[in-house]
Amino acid sequence: MVDVLISRLDHELPLLAYAHPGDAGADLMTTVDVRLLPGERSMVPTGICLALPAGYAAFVHPRSGLAARCGVTVVNAPGTIDAGYRGEVKVLLVNLDPRQPAELKRGDRVAQIVFQRVERANFVEVERLPGSQRGAGGHGSTGGFAAPAGAAGEDRF
Repeated sequence: MVDVLISRLDHELPLLAYAHPGDAGADLMTTVDVRLLPGERSMVPTGICLALPAGYAAFVHPRSGLAARCGVTVVNAPGTIDAGYRGEVKVLLVNLDPRQPAELKRGDRVAQIVFQRVERANFVEVERLPGSQRGAGGHGSTGGFAAPAGAAGEDRF
């Protein structure tokens, strides 16, 4: 368990919490009413600011129930909150339903936030990467949709 400092900008809404024991994500709520037309997106305030310890980040994920019920999801899922950020956590929502507007009310759960330990990388430039069984096979390569041999970039590995 990691201690996360939280400052509430809106004291009328409940503090960030997990809905059930064992849940990975805690629910984020909107502080405002939101109406999203089909295809429309909006930056939705949550009324909280966080201070994460060094070595941690928070990731904002969509809520599956909201996506299933009305087609609303997080545009940049998962949204990343770095340890050094101290501003309000906001969620960039989009309505993917092609016909119906989505109505969200103040206090509705609009996303979930997951806290994770993260590693920083030490970048070591090399002329050639070591081989692997997969090699340069990318998008769709394990499903029989690999690029033809000699495709762009393949000879770098």
